[in-house]
Formats: sequence, C-alpha cells, structure tokens
Amino acid sequence: QVQLVESGGGLVQPGGSLRLSCVASGTISSINAMAWYRQAPGKQRDLVARVTGAGGTNYADSVKGRFSISGDNAKNTVYLQMNSLKPEDTAVYYCNAQIRTPWGTYDYWGQGTQVTVSS
Repeated sequence: QVQLVESGGGLVQPGGSLRLSCVASGTISSINAMAWYRQAPGKQRDLVARVTGAGGTNYADSVKGRFSISGDNAKNTVYLQMNSLKPEDTAVYYCNAQIRTPWGTYDYWGQGTQVTVSS
C-alpha cells in the first residue's frame, strides 16, 4: 500500500508565492518519477511539472520561469515552489508518482490541495 499526502496549498494574492509538498509512504522499492498536475473547474487535469529519480525535470510552458520542482529521494518527497502566481494558476493541485513496489510499478495520486490566487 502506497499513499501520497500533499500539503502547502492555500489562498495567495497575485504575485505571491506558495510551496507545495508531497510525501510518499508505504512499501516503496524505488520512485521512478514524481510530478504535479492541476485541474481547474470545468477543465482537464494537466501536467504542471515532473522530476525523475535521476533529477531530470520538465515543465508546462505556462509555468516555466515561475515554478520549480525538486525532489528529495531520501525522504520520498517532491516539492513545487510557485512564484509570481497568477489568478489563472488557481486550481486543485495533485501529486503523482510512478512507484516501483515488490508487486510491480504503478501510478499513484494524492488527494489534491487547493491553490487559489486572488486579491
């Protein structure tokens, strides 16, 4: 059994910053990659940023230069530093991880954390 638990969402004014965290726990052999997705009301869930176990990263064009993803392999944790936030960044942010367990490799999702950017 593997769980992902997110934290760090909230309400912030335009131009402000937030830092999201996601911790994976359970029977984990290794983590291939961790990522953040977001879903605004009435829209599909889209990739925001992804980091591999080797440290490679990729970002959605809309967040490049403003958001930064990083991972701590020892803590099975991924962070998303969000700067210069805009109202259009408002969404539920979901943590995703591709995790190898003794029984196979699976995709896991967190429960989501709300980020609201508003004055």
